[in-house]
Order: sequence, then structure tokens, then C-alpha cells
Amino acid sequence: MKAIQFGAGNIGRGFIGAVLSQAGYELVFADVVEDLLEQINTRKEYTVHVSDHNSYDIPVKGVRAVNSGSSEAVSEIADADIITTAVGLRILKFVAPTIAKGLAARKAAGVEKPLNIIACENGLRATSQLKELVMAQLEPEVAAWVPAHVGFPDAAVDRIVPPVRCEVPLDVAVEEYFEWDVERSSFVGPVPDIAGMTPVDNLLAYVERKLFTLNTGHATAAYLGKIKGINTIGECVADPEILSNVKAAMQQSGEGLVRKFGFDHDAHFAYIEKILRRFSNPYLRDECDRVGREPLRKLSPNDRIILPLLTAKGFGLPYDKLVLAAGAALHFDNPQDPQSVEMLASIKEEGLEATISKYTGIAASDPLVAEIAAAYNQL
Repeated sequence: MKAIQFGAGNIGRGFIGAVLSQAGYELVFADVVEDLLEQINTRKEYTVHVSDHNSYDIPVKGVRAVNSGSSEAVSEIADADIITTAVGLRILKFVAPTIAKGLAARKAAGVEKPLNIIACENGLRATSQLKELVMAQLEPEVAAWVPAHVGFPDAAVDRIVPPVRCEVPLDVAVEEYFEWDVERSSFVGPVPDIAGMTPVDNLLAYVERKLFTLNTGHATAAYLGKIKGINTIGECVADPEILSNVKAAMQQSGEGLVRKFGFDHDAHFAYIEKILRRFSNPYLRDECDRVGREPLRKLSPNDRIILPLLTAKGFGLPYDKLVLAAGAALHFDNPQDPQSVEMLASIKEEGLEATISKYTGIAASDPLVAEIAAAYNQL
């Protein structure tokens, strides 16, 4: 069995790639960073250091890598059993052409075994987005061949993998906890038996539970911490004021999720407490600049701040701490982050309320815009 993992970064190596390797797959990474490809092809192995209250090492051996835009990558796809990505939503459009060429090569070679493609990204229906990008690249006869031969299951992924420097550059430090939930009904052929991957029937509930609990809390901590000059998430949740606001934002999001999906209230609030404990993991140094990066994406209508805010508001529930999170995000100042630069320039040139409406998708006439602006001005 062969797996191709697009994205050989920390999440690709430390989470998805490691799970696939442990499940017995021949693991091939596809990436564009030549130095990283060379390291993988030279060493052919790395170690995942689980750095948590339980700490241990997971060796990952027999790996290799190809350039994700090369003919080599296309050839690898021709006989692969599973393809996964961990590249970020905005990079999927660059991965899609190679996958499309690989599917065409697969059809031309008469390969009949099923292939399943799973985008393991932080976002709603990431695989569906990738599928649309891939299908747009295909000739009609290949597109007609795909449904019977290629599955595109959506997924929800959850593991904190900060950019911790290891003695061996390929090694990765991760927390012990992880979830990888995949939409059962969208697989083609038998669902692969992969320890650590959980096939589920109501994926949207799992996606939103994770995105609007862990990611909402993570982002809220990062943005509030950044304003106070705090560098790491662990230090943020050690600050009583920030912790109180983060927990309340997660609970407000949680009340909306309970109403929307019928989650057990006590169980969901216990899940919130578990995530807060994960944020305080003393063995991982997760920086606010990393967690808060790309603030415009995180302020978009379907992401971790605005959608739970609108969901809570729609059910007539409190949402003021989610408004606070949105106001804090608009302060995010990192000159190395293009989205931060763009956002701050927009506030300066177009005004705060116009910027809020432009990036959140909330109508300029909606009183919520003024509420977010007021939160921004109070910080």
C-alpha cells in the first residue's frame, strides 16, 4: 500500500504522515521545498517526539519525497492507494493540477483499484474544495471515470503541532492527543483500516465542533495575548483575564453548537475543559504569531470567529466574547504576515467599520459591525 502526503511540513510529518506510516503504508511526501525534499531523501526517516504529560518517540522509517509539481509526483499518483494533504487551504489550488494529471495517468494505465483523496486542512469541507479544483482540470472522459474510481472524503483533523526546533531538523514535536475524523460515505471501495483515522457519518458536526471550539479558543488566546505582548499560548492561558475571556468565547460558541447539532451539553463543556488543558501543555511552545497568522482568513464568514458568533446570535444566545475575539483579531500586528499588513492598511485607509464588513461578510448596515468596532476600540 502506498500513501502520498502533499505537504511535508510539521503537520504532514508529525500527524498525518506518521499515522499513515504506522498503519503500514509506504509513505511518499510531495512538497516544493527542495532542501526539505533532500533531507527526507537523504535520511529516509525521522522521529515524532510526543511532548506531553506522557512523552515518548514514534520512529517513522522508509520515507521518500518528490517535488509536488513534478512528473515524478504524477507517476507516484498512478499507483497510490491514498492521497492526503496538509498544505493549507490556500495552497490546494497549486496541488490540484498535479493530482488531476495523476488521475489522468491512472486512467490511461488502466488502474482499477480505488483511490481516496483526503484534504486534512483546518477548514470546512476542504476535500470538497480540492475536488472542485481537481475536477476543473480534467478532460471530460477522465472526469466521467472519476466517480467510480476516486473518493473525496471530507475530514476533520485536530492535533497541535507547533514549530518546535528539534536536534534533527526533520524530527517533529507534537502533543499526544489527536483526532482524524473522515466522512465514511464518500470513500470509494472499502474504507481503509487505519489506526487513528475514524470514519464518521455526521462529519459536519465533528468539523464544526473542532473548528469552533479548539480553533476559536486558540485564535482568541493568540489575539488577546498579542495585544498584551505575550508570546505563547501557554503564557496566554496562564493570564487570568485572557483565560476567562477565552473560556467564555469557547462556551458561547459551544452553546451554539449544542443547539445546532444536539450535542450533549455536559459532554461538550467537558470537551472545552480538555482543550483548555491542552493549551497549557508546558512541553510545547506554541507562539501567538503562528496561531494568529492569516487573520483575514480567520475573520472570514465561515471560519472560527465569525461563524460561531453568528450561530450564537442566531439562536438568541450571548456572543459578546466572540465579538471581543473579532475585535482583538483586527489588532493583530505582524509585519511578516501579509494578511496582517493588508488588514492594518485597510483599517488605516478605508476605516475600521468598512474593513470589518469587507472581510467578515457582515453587511455594513448590520449593527454587529458597530459592536465589533466597539470591542476593537476598547482593547
